[in-house]
Amino acid sequence: MSSAEPELEPVAEGEWRRLDKRTVLVTAFVMAGVAAGAALPTTLGLAGGMPLGQAFGWVLAGAVLLIAAGAAADYVRWRRTRYRIGLDRAELHTGLLLVKRRSLARERVRSVDLSANPLLRVLGLVKVRIGTGEHAGGESTLELDPVSKAEGERLRTQLLARTATTAPGTHREGDLAALDPSWIRYAPVSFVAPLLGGAAVGGVMQVSEWFGAQRKVIDWVGDRFQDTSIALTLVLIVVAAVAAGVVGAIGLWVEMWWNYRLEREPGGTLRVRRGLFTARSISIEERRLRGVELVEPLGVRLLGAARVDAVATGLADDEQDKHADLKVLLPPAPRMVADEVAAQVLREPVAPTSAARLTAHPQAARTRRLRRALASALLPLVVLTVLGAWLTSVLLYIAAACAVVALPAAVIFALDAYRSLGHGISGAYLVARSGTVRRATVALQRGGVIGWTVKQSVFQRRAGLLTLTATTAAGAGAYSVYDAGESEGLAFASDAVPGLLEPFLIRGDETEGCGSAEVGATIPV
Repeated sequence: MSSAEPELEPVAEGEWRRLDKRTVLVTAFVMAGVAAGAALPTTLGLAGGMPLGQAFGWVLAGAVLLIAAGAAADYVRWRRTRYRIGLDRAELHTGLLLVKRRSLARERVRSVDLSANPLLRVLGLVKVRIGTGEHAGGESTLELDPVSKAEGERLRTQLLARTATTAPGTHREGDLAALDPSWIRYAPVSFVAPLLGGAAVGGVMQVSEWFGAQRKVIDWVGDRFQDTSIALTLVLIVVAAVAAGVVGAIGLWVEMWWNYRLEREPGGTLRVRRGLFTARSISIEERRLRGVELVEPLGVRLLGAARVDAVATGLADDEQDKHADLKVLLPPAPRMVADEVAAQVLREPVAPTSAARLTAHPQAARTRRLRRALASALLPLVVLTVLGAWLTSVLLYIAAACAVVALPAAVIFALDAYRSLGHGISGAYLVARSGTVRRATVALQRGGVIGWTVKQSVFQRRAGLLTLTATTAAGAGAYSVYDAGESEGLAFASDAVPGLLEPFLIRGDETEGCGSAEVGATIPV
C-alpha cells in the first residue's frame, strides 16, 4: 500500500453499499490460474488415448467452462452481498440459498485491517476485516472482499474514529519507525531458516515420489557422493539444506516486512503497514494497549537485536492467515531501536523493559534449571548406552559423541535461562523476563492486571520457590514470573498491584507462634 492517503468518497451515513464489482474479474483471473496449472498434466493424460490436438481442445473447453462457472458464482455473490455502516452498527447481508445477516456494534469494533494480494493491488482493491477482537471465530468479524482501496481507507477511518484520550506530550506523532534494509541480516538466524531447509528436503522427496522418481533421486545423490564418506555426505546435505533454509528465510522476511512502517495517527491509533507482494495494514488503538513485549529469539539475541510485540486487548488471532502477526509492532531490529520504539509506543521517556532494574532469582532457581537440563540431555544418552550394550557397540560411540556435545550445551542453556530470570517494577509497569531459546521481557501495565495465580509444586516448596502469573485481558492473557523466592515474589505481587493479593496472604508478623516478623508474606497451606 502506498504511503499516500487515497481521496475518500463522500458517503451518506447508513447507506447500503456493494462490494467492488471487479471481484468478478479477480475470480476469473484466479480460476484462469487454476486452469493453467491443471492444463499441462491433463493434456498429457488425455493425449495417451486421443490425438494431441483433440486433447488440447477438450482441455481448453474445460478451462473456459471452469472460468465461466467461477465468475458466474462470484457475480451472484456480488449481487447478493451488501453492507452499511450506520450510527450504531456495522452490518453485512450476504447469501443466496442460505441468507446471512450479521452486524457488529460500532462501539465493539477494535480493528479494521486491510490486506491486498498482488492481484488485488494491481486492480486497486483491498480486503477489509472488521473485528471485535473476541475469540469467537467468524462471528466476531465482518469481511468485505474486496472493496476499492479508497473505500477501505474510508471504512478504517470511520470505524476507528476516536476522541484522543492521551495527551501527545513530548512523544511524536506520525512515523515512529520505518524499515531499515540492514535488518534483513536477522532473517537467517531465525528459527524459520532450519525449518524451511528441512521443508525443502522433504518437498524434493515428496515431489519425486509423486512422479515415481524418488529412487532415482536417491541414486543420483548416491552417485554424486560415492567416493565420499557417509559422515561428510551427511554434513554436505545438512549444509545444503541450511543454505536453502537461509535463502527461504530471507525471501519470507522480504515478503512480510518490506515497506514496513509504524505510525501514530490522530485520535490515538497505532498503524503498522508492511508487505512486498501481499500488503497489510493493521491498526491498534492505544487505549487498548496494556504494554509491550520484547522478544529475543536466541539467534537474534546473539546479534544484539529484539522484536517488539504489542500487549493489547482486542487482538484475536487471524484464523485465515496464520502468518499475519497482528501483534508485531517492530520486526527484529537492533536492541537500541527496539527500546526506542517501545518507549514511543508507550509514551514513556524510557522503555520500561530497559529502565527497570530486575531482581535476580534465588540460587535454587538455577539448581532447578541445571537439574532439568541435565536430565533432558542424559535420558537419550542412557537409552543409547543401553541399546549399545545390548545390540551394537556403534551406538556406544554415538552416545559418547552426543555426550561431548549435549552435556556442555545443557549446562550452558541452563545457566543462561537462570541469568534471564528477573522481575521488577518500573513506574506504572511491572516487568518480567524469562526464557533462553526465546527470551521475552514483558512490560505490563499494573492497572491492567486483573488477578494473580500463585503456583507451587512440591519441588518448588522444598526449594522455597513459587511461580507468579499475572492475569490480564490483553495479549497472551497471562504472564509469569518463574521460580521467584516465596517472600520476595509475594511482596512483588503485592507491591505491583496493591490490594489484589492481600486478602489471600498471611503476613509474617500476623502468624501465630512466629518469634519474629518476616519480610513479605506466606501462603496459608
